Amino acid sequence: QVQLVESGGGLVQAGGSLRLSCAASGRTFSVYAMGWFRQAPGKEREFVAAVRWSGSSTYYADSLKGRFTISRDNAKNTVYLQMNSLKPEDTAVYYCAASETRVSAREREYDYWGQGTQVTVSS
Repeated sequence: QVQLVESGGGLVQAGGSLRLSCAASGRTFSVYAMGWFRQAPGKEREFVAAVRWSGSSTYYADSLKGRFTISRDNAKNTVYLQMNSLKPEDTAVYYCAASETRVSAREREYDYWGQGTQVTVSS
């Protein structure tokens, strides 16, 4: 089992920045990739970004490229999501997820999920 705990969410004004963290514990040696997803009120959960646990490959939702950056610190077993130029439509619960098999934008490829952290962007 892998446990994931997100932190760093909160309330920010439009145009501001936030950095989310996701700390992994447990069988982290089994993790192949980490991803961030988000779910806005009344909408389905959507892919945000993903990164391989080893190597430098990163992947983003096309609509978020240039504003969001995913990174990882293997020594700390932590993945980050730097979010800049935030917009009210970025308001959502942000979830961290871990996959033991592949990098993917699809939820079903992820084996473990965090509890989520709320991000609210005011206009």
